[in-house]
Amino acid sequence: MESISKEPRMRHMLFTSAAVGLLLAVVTAGAVGQAPTAPANWPRFLGPNGRAVVQGVTFPATWTDADYVWKGTLKGGGHSSPVVWGNRVFITSGNQKTAARHIQCFKADDGAALWTKTYAGSPCRQNSLNAYAVTTPALDAERLYLSWATPERYVVVALTHAGEEVWRRDLGPWKSQHGYGGSPMVVGDTVILTNDQLGPSSIVALDGATGAIRWKTPRPTKDKSAYAVPCLFRSSTGSRHLVVISKAAGVAGLDPATGRVLWQAADTMPQRVVSSPTLAGDLVLGTCGTGGRGKHLIAIRPPASDGGKAEVAWTVTKDAPYVPTSIFYDGWVLLWSDKGVVSCVEAATGERIWSQRVGGGTYYASPILVGDKVYNTSTTGEMVVLKAGKVFEELGRNDLGEKCQATPAVAGGRMFIRTWSRLMALAAEE
Repeated sequence: MESISKEPRMRHMLFTSAAVGLLLAVVTAGAVGQAPTAPANWPRFLGPNGRAVVQGVTFPATWTDADYVWKGTLKGGGHSSPVVWGNRVFITSGNQKTAARHIQCFKADDGAALWTKTYAGSPCRQNSLNAYAVTTPALDAERLYLSWATPERYVVVALTHAGEEVWRRDLGPWKSQHGYGGSPMVVGDTVILTNDQLGPSSIVALDGATGAIRWKTPRPTKDKSAYAVPCLFRSSTGSRHLVVISKAAGVAGLDPATGRVLWQAADTMPQRVVSSPTLAGDLVLGTCGTGGRGKHLIAIRPPASDGGKAEVAWTVTKDAPYVPTSIFYDGWVLLWSDKGVVSCVEAATGERIWSQRVGGGTYYASPILVGDKVYNTSTTGEMVVLKAGKVFEELGRNDLGEKCQATPAVAGGRMFIRTWSRLMALAAEE
């Protein structure tokens, strides 16, 4: 770990580690479209409820290598994103030759390495763009949850924040064309995992404390595995829906307590699903694609009551994202395509407000919105910063020095940026 002695641009924001109830309150706020405040924790892929939207803190549009508060070297390489709880940052990496998987913990304030845990693996067939460390862990106040899969087994492990293993569960074989790529999420005291593959498919909820199966909902199987991480939607009647998407099942809302299917918009995802669902007010957005390009973004309006019929509100077929997840904020949706075309559309209608090619190569990371800026990184490691809103404006470009497919985490007044083999912390502006 390389520590950089530098006065941060903003005094580290002090937060007490939130309890699970506070986490659920943040998730609920995201589900109804309210603007979240600066988070103390970043507990899953794309942050609280997968929204990738942070208010109450700002970061610069451009910086130099000397501006990082600290930089850490990872034990291996990978594409997973960091997660944060209190003063601890967790990140996975892997060895592309041996398939060994590492999970490391750093102090968020100064980058001190706290612990590393390694799990042996066996190499298996993957897409050349995949990696053995592609899964982003999930967190609650007590435990860290991570998963990986091979053709023989789908493994879920729970660790304490100090790195001690609590339990491990094997969900069976994982069959796909390109290798594993999903990530867990926490809902209350359960861990939710998608298992949309070429073999027997399901959505599974495990007890966070023991790993016991709380419920398991079978899913149809087709010719494409899916990699989307679910999110929570709250209906007008107050019920919570676990939103899951795949080519085989389309878009569906499940009861997160029982796994019962509350509604389903089948046959709405004609190609492979890689990006995760996101919420746009009373709509659920999902994308699909093929051949390295997004083909469809579909906006689904869930039914007003459980068991009702979901409807397609609008679709986008030009420059839709395939791998990057879209962002909703203040009545508009930002789409960042894999080929570097960024579009802003009206959330209510899907009408395109502006579209601009930003270039810079290919984008497999997802954008995040922090304050009034949108950040996203190309596979070559160039982070592009745009002005958020209904008028296009490029604010800056930053060379991260290494290839990158990971999305940053924002917590406690820091932006944690992961490249292939490095983890870096950037301080918020004063």
